[in-house]
Amino acid sequence: MNSVTSVAAARTGGDAVCDALEALGVRTVFGVPGQHNLALYDALARREHIRLIGARHEAGAVHAADGYARATGELGVAIVSTGPGTANAVNGLYEAGFASSPVLLITTQVDRVHLGRGKGFIHDAEGQLPMLRSVTRRSECVMYAERITDTILSVVADICSGRPQPGAVEIPTDLLSAHVGEADACFIQPPAPVPDEALLDKAADLLGEAKRPLLWLGGGCVSARATQDLRDLAVRLGAPIVSSLNGRGVIPTHDPLFVGSQTHYPAFRELLEQADTVLAIGTRFQTVATWFWSLRLPPRLIHIDIDATVLGRNYHPEIGIVGDSGLCAGALASRLGAIAIDDGYLALAARVRKSLALETEKRIGSHHARICDVIDRLAPVDRNVVCDATMTGTTWGSLRLPVRQPRQFTYIASLAIGPALPIGIGAAIGSGRRTIVLHGDGGVMLNLGELATAVEAGTNVTVLVFNNKGYGSLKYLQSLAGTPHVAVDLHTPDFEMLGKAMGLPSRRVSTVAAFEEAFAEAMAAAGPNLIEIDITGMIPLQL
Repeated sequence: MNSVTSVAAARTGGDAVCDALEALGVRTVFGVPGQHNLALYDALARREHIRLIGARHEAGAVHAADGYARATGELGVAIVSTGPGTANAVNGLYEAGFASSPVLLITTQVDRVHLGRGKGFIHDAEGQLPMLRSVTRRSECVMYAERITDTILSVVADICSGRPQPGAVEIPTDLLSAHVGEADACFIQPPAPVPDEALLDKAADLLGEAKRPLLWLGGGCVSARATQDLRDLAVRLGAPIVSSLNGRGVIPTHDPLFVGSQTHYPAFRELLEQADTVLAIGTRFQTVATWFWSLRLPPRLIHIDIDATVLGRNYHPEIGIVGDSGLCAGALASRLGAIAIDDGYLALAARVRKSLALETEKRIGSHHARICDVIDRLAPVDRNVVCDATMTGTTWGSLRLPVRQPRQFTYIASLAIGPALPIGIGAAIGSGRRTIVLHGDGGVMLNLGELATAVEAGTNVTVLVFNNKGYGSLKYLQSLAGTPHVAVDLHTPDFEMLGKAMGLPSRRVSTVAAFEEAFAEAMAAAGPNLIEIDITGMIPLQL
């Protein structure tokens, strides 16, 4: 998103939307056309610098915009239509909110003459705005054509301030074709909050006294776009490092100080119990990462986050600092002197790192470990990996597969099943990188139509469908609870044939050797492709 951009005046309400998008530096939008937004599509067709990607479902459009935002750090934009189209889009906004992703939904509303009258006009949706407000930071309805551009820019300024969040603007259909006068569209990026200098001094003093510090990094470190500042801090501190799943890649997972993201594994508790100080940056300490907040953090907790409401929500910090992760990291690094970390503590961290890796190997078994190794060896280093909330994604896609740079790994933050395919499409389009999507046979069915989107857009997406003929995660949980397997055994299609019917080169494999051959072919080809992996004969995964 450009800091300051100006564009020429609009002629219609649809052009006013486009002017706002161009002022924001938007290069790509995802959407589904409908009767109510055709005037906007007509305006988009007249713009040379905005690419329109057609999705097959409104949720897919918003998920793709989310994937685009996460892979690029730019605003993701989706365009849908009023009523059922907007209701479908809510799922994508919900996930974007969980993931702290800046996504803008532009939707429509019935003509103003019918709005609020309850006459049953086509796609009439009086409750649409409060519905949108339930899953966004800010949603607005525009009632005058002259306010379209300013409203969009205002909503974006809001959702890009502090912790990024989704937002929405609804526009009555008659305004999209209404004439608007000449105007300029100008967007100024909101500045990041400046951290309190006195609190930074106190935090540096506390870290200077620490003998066994632990650095805990979250997704806010990725949003900050300050990888080097955070890496400089890590080097200066010299402490063991863990990250949330969404914080992976800020520190390369092969770095000797990086312990892992398996903070919910029992082996991690030994390291945490020995830590005398925790420096947490850009994390909310979510459910699974803290194993339902059962982890006991040391009293000396320094918590840095751009969202003031996060501080103290799950763990009470001794020092809480509101600020951008990168600014705070750079400021702390410049304040730190030599830190004498206990050698025995560093040795313990190395042992815990090994224990976490061994526990992961035990839970996934040799077949999946070898598949993971094949992916890392044959996939381009400059890759994206998107993991659905499936057994493969949860156990090794998100924990064992190396991540070397930020914005090259995405996990479904809300733990919903199904979004990975459209998120992967958006990530591939935004970044230009080969994107590998890990899906289960159950989850991929929820957005299956987006395979056609991948083909139509020529997207470099490789979809890996791990087929165990059911909802594996739910079946596993039912087994742990000692309850019958209810509604988790699924009739699944022939994904190889289905992929080919969609126009994707597709193969089905059932062994690691066959997977390696198929994956090598997929990596050598341009455009989208699909591999179905029958895992029913492989060692079962354990969460």
